[in-house]
Amino acid sequence: MLLAIDTSAGTSVAIVDAQGVVHAERSSSDTRKHAEVVGDFIHGCIADAGCAVTDLTGVVAGMGPGPFTGLRVGIVAARAFAFGAGVPVLPVVTHDAIALGETEPIVVATDARRKELYWSTYEGSDAAGLPVRVAGPALAPAAALAASVPNFDHFQLRDSEPVLASNLARLAFLLREHNRPFAGEEALYLRSPDITLSAGPKRVTA
Repeated sequence: MLLAIDTSAGTSVAIVDAQGVVHAERSSSDTRKHAEVVGDFIHGCIADAGCAVTDLTGVVAGMGPGPFTGLRVGIVAARAFAFGAGVPVLPVVTHDAIALGETEPIVVATDARRKELYWSTYEGSDAAGLPVRVAGPALAPAAALAASVPNFDHFQLRDSEPVLASNLARLAFLLREHNRPFAGEEALYLRSPDITLSAGPKRVTA
């Protein structure tokens, strides 16, 4: 079984087995209280599923795209839990999980705040059932999404809320089964952090 965690939008945690059966899932659409709820969701899902930590074979981490503050909460939680449980972290692109099971060309767009959207385009799924991403993830002004996405009219816009951790787990099982690469180690913030490093020490005069 896999424990999956995603905080790219709200917070979602799930435990899913290799057959895709969801044994437990807890989600919140609140985009500000990831740190307050993720630990309780993990504990609650383990209790709801009636499983032991030793029953888990990996922890799936949603790598975004997502805003910096929220996204890193889920990634850190996944890495910390995996380290304690002695199981691997399986990083996946959150948009790929949203597109899982789609057979038509679609564009997935998620809230990036600041009147911007994260977007990715997909040409359905391949023979293994894995989404075929053709562009993105990328960042665009919400008001200019159509102009920012190449060949926008070719795709159907999908309502991507909420992001469900159970879909991340199902995606991870397929990637592992078909020996496909997982996402990289770096989170997909797609935007530079607001904090910038100082140019150097400030001289203090008496």
